[in-house]
Amino acid sequence: MTAALTAGLLAGYGIAVPVGAVGTYLVSLTARTSLRTGACAALGVASADGLYALLATVGGSALAAALRPVLAPLRLASALVLAALAVWGAAGALRQYRARRPATRAERPVPSAARAYLGLLGVTLLNPVTVVYFAALVVGTSTAEAVRPLDRAVFVLAALAASASWQLFLACGGALLGRALTGRRGRLVTALLSSGVILTLAVRMAVAPG
Repeated sequence: MTAALTAGLLAGYGIAVPVGAVGTYLVSLTARTSLRTGACAALGVASADGLYALLATVGGSALAAALRPVLAPLRLASALVLAALAVWGAAGALRQYRARRPATRAERPVPSAARAYLGLLGVTLLNPVTVVYFAALVVGTSTAEAVRPLDRAVFVLAALAASASWQLFLACGGALLGRALTGRRGRLVTALLSSGVILTLAVRMAVAPG
């Protein structure tokens, strides 16, 4: 059980710690909204990691083989979703910046907690790197002996906990950033920079060799 716990923690942090487009969007979302919204979005990312860890432990090599033919479409779909997020975020930031008037209270259309959770869950599920990572990890560390169901459960829960802890750390960072950058221009600049980074990563993902 200890080995499964250690392997799950390492696997969860291994896939979560490299901050890519999803992590950047998570920080930006929390900075522009609230810690509650960012925490729900973070748990959406962690849920996807936990689900893929579960599928990898159950499916193993069969799962990796089944997904291989659709990796290119999944990568393209993920890139399109990320590009849409980048454009949506930039357009929303510009619209909010231009619409603000001294005599009226500025509206802040923010996603609900459930919407933030489902949105980041869906985006992360579209990322083929996650499932390939867990499938390769399980296949690479498999042995001739059958793995006990308890060890599988410990592995999945540990991976989920590791991913959740890191994503919540990013959300807290976004909340602190939001408190520090309270001005109109500061929020506009951070939103546009975040959208630019996400769009760049989406383009790189779309043109990456299959």
